[in-house]
Parts: sequence; structure tokens; C-alpha cells
Amino acid sequence: MTQRYADLAFDDRMARVDFRVATNAHIVVDTDVCRSCTTKACVHACPANLFVPTDDGGILFNYEQCFECGTCYLVCDGGNAISWSYPDGGQGVVFRHG
Repeated sequence: MTQRYADLAFDDRMARVDFRVATNAHIVVDTDVCRSCTTKACVHACPANLFVPTDDGGILFNYEQCFECGTCYLVCDGGNAISWSYPDGGQGVVFRHG
């Protein structure tokens, strides 16, 4: 019997995910623009918690466990501070079944 993802706890779902990290980041953050951003919406909206504010007003970002949802790109009001694209083929999030 196949178990549906909706029936699984978040931690169990995440145990079925592989992250194949590409050499080139599919998200690029312009931290100079981030320093002038007052909302830092990406910090609050990213479901993977990949954006961390720094003491100097910037953002520390790590793309390696990105869910590829694009939320950071959609909520960014920092004037093109985030450039986002899908990872290259064979890279990024891979869901394992079973």
C-alpha cells in the first residue's frame, strides 16, 4: 500500500528528499541591496529558513537545501535583490518514493 505525502509528518516527508547541490547557485542574492531592505521578507517567508539576517544589516544565504519554491523571489521587495532560476537538470530537489 502506498502512503500519501499528506499522511506523513513533515520530518518523514523530508527524509524522502535528496538535495543534489549544483556547482552554480540557482539563486543569487545581492547583499548590498539587502542592507537597505527594511522588511527582510525573505527571512520570514522562506520555508527552508535559508535566509539569515546579519549584524551589519545584510543577509546570509545558502542555496544548498532550497525547496525551489520561489517564495523568496516572489516576496522580495528589495528591487531585484534576488535572481532566481530552476537548478540545472539533474540538480536540486529529488523526491524519493517508498
